[in-house]
Amino acid sequence: MNHYETVFILNPVLSDTQVKETVKKFEDFLVEKGAKFVAKEDWGLKKLAYPIQHKKSGFYHLFEFQAPGEAIDPFELEFRRDERIMRYLTVKLDKHAIAWAEKRRNRNKANA
Repeated sequence: MNHYETVFILNPVLSDTQVKETVKKFEDFLVEKGAKFVAKEDWGLKKLAYPIQHKKSGFYHLFEFQAPGEAIDPFELEFRRDERIMRYLTVKLDKHAIAWAEKRRNRNKANA
C-alpha cells in the first residue's frame, strides 16, 4: 500500500449538494478499490491563479489515502470522465512528505 495525496478542483457553479455528491462519489470509488483514508479536507471556494474553462474560482478538496498502486490509474480516469472536475493532481508521498502532511493536519486541528 502506497501513500497518496490528491487535490482536485470542482466547478464553482455546482450547488453544495452537487459538490458533496461528487466528493462522496470519489471517496466511494477509492474505498471500492481498497483504499484507506488518512485525511480529507474541504478547502472551500478559492480564487484560481489563472482562468480554467473561463472560471476564476473553484471548490478545492484534498484526499490523503493509502491505496494499492493499481487503483490510481482508474481513479484518475474517473476524474477525466467527470465534467464537474476542472483539475486534479495525485502525488505519491515519500516519508518526508508523509511527515509534513501529518504536521499540517496537526496544525489545522490546533487552529480549528
